[in-house]
Amino acid sequence: MSKKHIEECVRDSLDGYFKDLRGVEPNGMYDMILRVVEKPLLETVMKHAEGNQSRAADWLGINRNTLRRKLLDHKLIK
Repeated sequence: MSKKHIEECVRDSLDGYFKDLRGVEPNGMYDMILRVVEKPLLETVMKHAEGNQSRAADWLGINRNTLRRKLLDHKLIK
């Protein structure tokens, strides 16, 4: 899967979102999009990293402590 394919999927989903709004103006989209994308991103990366937070953080290009905080925020770890 290429970067372009992922961008097309996001674009298609956003077009569908606007269609579903039926003319109602959205509010707070930026934060909403980050929230709805971040959790599945973390879940998928952690699955492929076999639960190894250091490896997952490296793949994501973030600090391990940042990853841990995000996993806690999304209730993916206790």
